[in-house]
Amino acid sequence: MVDIQTVSIAIASAGVFLAAVYYMLQIRHQTRIRKTDLLLRLYSTGTSSEFMHALRKVMSLQVKDYQDYVKQYGPVLADNPMNNAFYTVSTFYDLTGTLLHRKLIDLVTVYDVWGTSIPKMLYEKIKPLVLGIRREFAEPASLVGFEYLCDELERKESRLKKTWGKYTSQSSSNNKEKTYEMKKRQQRGA
Repeated sequence: MVDIQTVSIAIASAGVFLAAVYYMLQIRHQTRIRKTDLLLRLYSTGTSSEFMHALRKVMSLQVKDYQDYVKQYGPVLADNPMNNAFYTVSTFYDLTGTLLHRKLIDLVTVYDVWGTSIPKMLYEKIKPLVLGIRREFAEPASLVGFEYLCDELERKESRLKKTWGKYTSQSSSNNKEKTYEMKKRQQRGA
């Protein structure tokens, strides 16, 4: 026969176990909420008109290397529109990469929001400047978060593309169908 003391110990143990499980689930939920909040804040910055203007300015940059940039725009620490645009854009992606490296945001969500093409194209465009800044200021970690972000997007791109699976394949097949229909209409009209 089971006595009351054994039953009360079993109930107390079950209660402690359930409380621990509940607490672990709450921690996971709060972590997801914090990551989502952080990403929403990044998104609002990355879609602001100021950021978009800076992004277009940096994407139009035509320089061969760091010295060419300094000749055209002056020292990288000078207050001028191109330097301001450069630092606005590069530090945004640097912060994103740093948060990713510290696991405060996740790569799948970063990919879902920004994709791979713009960060990678942008980094390739500014890479000579980044390397020059690292040399000039003896700061090898300068904008390393941006480089990390691009490396991770590149390394895991094939897996990341699968996160939207049927939607990305439907859009490409829809585009093929639309192109085919447009060609048929053009042939009929010609």
